[in-house]
Amino acid sequence: MVSQGRMIIYAAIAALLAMLGGITWYASLDNPKLEMAELSLGQVKIINVNSIENRANLEVGLKIRNPSDKPFTVSHIDYELFANGQSLGKGQYSAQDIPMPGRAIFSSNAEIELPSIFALVPTPATSELYTAIISGQPVQYTVKGIMVVESAWSLVEKPFDTSQ
Repeated sequence: MVSQGRMIIYAAIAALLAMLGGITWYASLDNPKLEMAELSLGQVKIINVNSIENRANLEVGLKIRNPSDKPFTVSHIDYELFANGQSLGKGQYSAQDIPMPGRAIFSSNAEIELPSIFALVPTPATSELYTAIISGQPVQYTVKGIMVVESAWSLVEKPFDTSQ
């Protein structure tokens, strides 16, 4: 026969698990609205060119739009930048070290362009593209990756693939 003390412990554990399940369920209610976040490629421009070290820095504009009524922030974006269909390398935007209240807040129908600095270093495969980019020739940019969209209770990793 189970003692009354053990029954209380079992009931407390069951209540705790039910509470944790309820919190998880409540947090997941934001996910469909967070998944509506949209990323498009903004302007890609040259910040500087270092001809001695044969490298350049680009500013990649990542435009985020919130079509839902749920405000959110973006903590991290990992992306790969392509020019004329050829990979230039990987870059990132990160606000993970900034507390949520200090980040850009995307309220309903808000669109904000987040800047990301991309270090462009030519390789044998990309040397012609590098020359075209730093000389100002027209280039078609594409960006693919994953952004992390967060609300107070939940976060969603949203893949994207967009061109200028």
